[in-house]
Amino acid sequence: MKRYYTYLLCVVVFAICSCSGQKTDHVKLKIMGTSDVHGALFPYDLVGERATSSSLAQVYSYVDEERKKGDYEIILLDNGDILQGDPLVYYSNFEKTDTKHICAEIMNFMQYDAATVGNHDIEPGHEVYDKLVKEYQFPWMAANAVRNSDGNPYFEPYTVINKKGVKIVVLGLITPAIPKWLPEKIWSGMHFEPMLESAQKWVKIIQEKENPDFVIGLFHSGAGEEHGGDEANPENASLLVATSVSGIDMIICGHDHQENIIWVENPDKEKVLVINPKSKAHFLAEVSVDFTWDQETETYKKTLNPKLIEVNKLPVSKEYTELFQPLFDEVDKYVSRPVGTFKTEISTKEAMFGDSPFIDLIQNIQLDLADADISFASPLSFNAIIDSGELQVRDLFNLYRFENLLYTMNLTGKEIHGFLEFSYKDWFQQMEKSSDPMLFIETTEKGSRLSTMFFNYSSAEGIDYVVDLSKAYGERVSILQMTNGDPFDEAKMYRVALNSYRGNGGGNHLTEGAGLTKEELTSRLINSTTKDLRYYLMKWIEKKGTVDIQCNQNWKVIPEDWHAEASKREYELLYGLKD
Repeated sequence: MKRYYTYLLCVVVFAICSCSGQKTDHVKLKIMGTSDVHGALFPYDLVGERATSSSLAQVYSYVDEERKKGDYEIILLDNGDILQGDPLVYYSNFEKTDTKHICAEIMNFMQYDAATVGNHDIEPGHEVYDKLVKEYQFPWMAANAVRNSDGNPYFEPYTVINKKGVKIVVLGLITPAIPKWLPEKIWSGMHFEPMLESAQKWVKIIQEKENPDFVIGLFHSGAGEEHGGDEANPENASLLVATSVSGIDMIICGHDHQENIIWVENPDKEKVLVINPKSKAHFLAEVSVDFTWDQETETYKKTLNPKLIEVNKLPVSKEYTELFQPLFDEVDKYVSRPVGTFKTEISTKEAMFGDSPFIDLIQNIQLDLADADISFASPLSFNAIIDSGELQVRDLFNLYRFENLLYTMNLTGKEIHGFLEFSYKDWFQQMEKSSDPMLFIETTEKGSRLSTMFFNYSSAEGIDYVVDLSKAYGERVSILQMTNGDPFDEAKMYRVALNSYRGNGGGNHLTEGAGLTKEELTSRLINSTTKDLRYYLMKWIEKKGTVDIQCNQNWKVIPEDWHAEASKREYELLYGLKD
């Protein structure tokens, strides 16, 4: 009994010290972070019907074990982009919307302390993310997503976490490039401040109001502008913030799906850690922080030890899978529903080299749905195959990976020509002979891969045209005629079908290529679907019943012998020998 009262006295004393602001001499903390999970909630691919090596089910087993050990105080964070990429989240986003979202169920169970909103979390629209804000039992943050009506953050800007007297503040920022990719109605009522500007503002507020011992930046934005961007408002600005704003101790970044541990210096010459756990729960960021109170300076001395934990080496949590198995089974039943029949197999591999049945299928569906003259479409997967025979809902996730809307826009013939010139600039290299490289491929000891973004390989349907590999950018595309035999007129306005990512300027085809301003993009929009393209593709196929996929070869690459030789050679580099 005496021991019990001694323990109770210690608890009371600690509580009094914490309330009075007195600091604990020594605290050991582990900050754990996931980013860009993209629906990897279970170690199983419902589209490919196969086991996968990483998921939140494994992340939870590790976090739960660390909590039980009690050696460290644990903070669990997520850095956004969990609401896209898998039927599990799609089902909660758009099909079963009258119950709690599966991500709320799972992340609340895992006891996340805070999360940042990612661009793909905005993508499902207000109905989804406004509902999730209420369902999450932790703050969902984005300080630079600003409400138009009052200038305050639309989401929580930051949160305060206390661990044994240590005051930790987590600041959330989202990539500001969302208006380049998503139609305004999806993010209506808000705008996105540049990350640097927002970080400077909020770190100052945090320091003055909270007087924190440790500040974590939870930034859904990559380390740097590897693929170009607006210098005044870069898409990937985590390193920029780390090196420009004092007062941040570490940053968990993401969005660019990279695996990084980087140390930089802030303006006060203090070391700042930037860590990125890649995507799809392949890694768990773990930063052990040792806090030692310095009585003289009345601050904590902090030692950070970062590492990336390989999730594929972790066991799957039995508690987790048993609890959420009914939800998984419900979605498995949904994706197993038949929607139609394909007469022939189609693959995205051929779409890397020229006209292909895979892209023509999407093009013709878009032309039909939009009642358009011309369609633009791109391969959204590098290596997706849909077998002949029965088509199930799960196959639609291979056919169309992203939750884009279908746009119908007015474009002149000249703008269409400029769009295509821009597309083929980063698709095919200029060649002088057949042995020259055609695609932009880099080869390392790990193998060969495309060094350009294949999802920007946009081709057109509704017009007949030729791409000349021997010509320079601006001279390589010759549009011959409309596919129906009518003449093509560069001065005429055409009705064009394309996805919302491209229609909002994604990839810069319409801006740098066609020469349109952001304001002109808005004024040229005739119509937008209310649901994502995958939904309409599914309904189109259900209506057709049996789909006979043909490639009409409305565009070709010349010199044809150069193209044939290079295609064979580079297909083997990227995919190996054809079966």
